[in-house]
Amino acid sequence: MNTQRLLVPTLRSASAATLAAGGYIHGRLYVDEYRFIHVIGPLFLLQASASFALAALLLMGTPPLLLRAAAAGVTLGALAGFIASRTVGVFGFTEHGLQPAPQALLSLLTETGTLLLLSLWQMTVTRQHRAARTPVRTPVRERATH
Repeated sequence: MNTQRLLVPTLRSASAATLAAGGYIHGRLYVDEYRFIHVIGPLFLLQASASFALAALLLMGTPPLLLRAAAAGVTLGALAGFIASRTVGVFGFTEHGLQPAPQALLSLLTETGTLLLLSLWQMTVTRQHRAARTPVRTPVRERATH
């Protein structure tokens, strides 16, 4: 069996799984603690909802390029929020280190994993498209012999 044929579906499933896991972590944090925090709580709920929706769409096989970009955007947004909340603050909200534990670390791992898997998936698809293209041959002009 051709491993290239299995690579894209595997990357698709793994990307959806890590995206959903990040959404689950944000959803639990919203329910357990963050729903009472002005602006931040709804952002956690929005991130969780978007992650679950994109993961489901990835698994359904919706045209993947736009979905990969959207999934990367949601994931990058979560990572940017994480960094900002520990440096300059977000809407007056700040946290320190890897608190709350273990959710902060798990979230970092799943979001980093999602970005890695999405990047691998994009590189694989790009490589497959390049390999599938027929090379363009330029006509060779024959020299006239005099």
